[in-house]
Amino acid sequence: MTTNPVLDIRIGTMIKGNLPDPAAYVRQILPLGFESIEPFFWQTLGGKDIPKLAAELKEAIGDADVKIDTLGMFGNPLETTDIDQQTLEGWKTLIDNAHLFGAKTIAGFTGRIRGKSIEESLPRYKQVWSELAKRAADKGVRLAFENCAMDGNWATGDWNIAHNPDAWELMFNETPDENIGLEWEPCHQMVYLIDPIPQIRKWAPKIFHVHGKDATIRWDVIRESGVFGKHPFVQMRSPGFGDSDWTRVISELRLAGYKGCIDIEGWHDPVYRNELEMTGQVKSLNYLKEARGGMAFIPNPA
Repeated sequence: MTTNPVLDIRIGTMIKGNLPDPAAYVRQILPLGFESIEPFFWQTLGGKDIPKLAAELKEAIGDADVKIDTLGMFGNPLETTDIDQQTLEGWKTLIDNAHLFGAKTIAGFTGRIRGKSIEESLPRYKQVWSELAKRAADKGVRLAFENCAMDGNWATGDWNIAHNPDAWELMFNETPDENIGLEWEPCHQMVYLIDPIPQIRKWAPKIFHVHGKDATIRWDVIRESGVFGKHPFVQMRSPGFGDSDWTRVISELRLAGYKGCIDIEGWHDPVYRNELEMTGQVKSLNYLKEARGGMAFIPNPA
């Protein structure tokens, strides 16, 4: 049997794990052509029976060539309120049950000490994530941090310290574990006016999962009002509607040896949302497949 190298990078989407019936939603969207799905949770697992959910999703996928590569757990596992503790427990539960989904990566935010700087959050970061990294390594699981600021900055924030490459240097120094890396996307770096292409070249060994999300930088606003004015200078967009050249992004990922999924993160595009959400996602799906190189593959003769 010949393996199709085009599918070394799959194009998929995220699904909300706390939907009343995530499996029914998967059955609904699979005919659209998604090749992977990332079930994710916000702050809490919401009482979901995770082994049951894994079985239901696998049944929904059936014989379709669709993978669950990554699970998402988004919240602040470094703080101590009840819901923060639920986030931390959610990470542990997903790590322990990742194999039931066939997933090899759990992704989300690092968390941070609220209202404190990135440096002030590092001791708690090291305490929590060193333990989780060991737990994950024992299960053959990797941990990936999304590079999203969640409206925070270097000095203060509520959710995440993994939003800046200078912070990555500090984090990976504190936790040099091989199974700790990034859930990367160009959008969040473009918010900083950082060019994502050289970033791929430098950080590719730590990119464990990729989100399909883009951005449009509104240079007219920047030239008139700067980046701290009342008008937003950047819009988060679905791939195909933003500024990134995804043909080049995917080429750089391939050159760096990335094999995994690009799962579209919807619900952010200012145009293709609500009733138009899936219209935008399907456009992004087809755009990313074309950027990847379509599906053509002819094996070399023996």
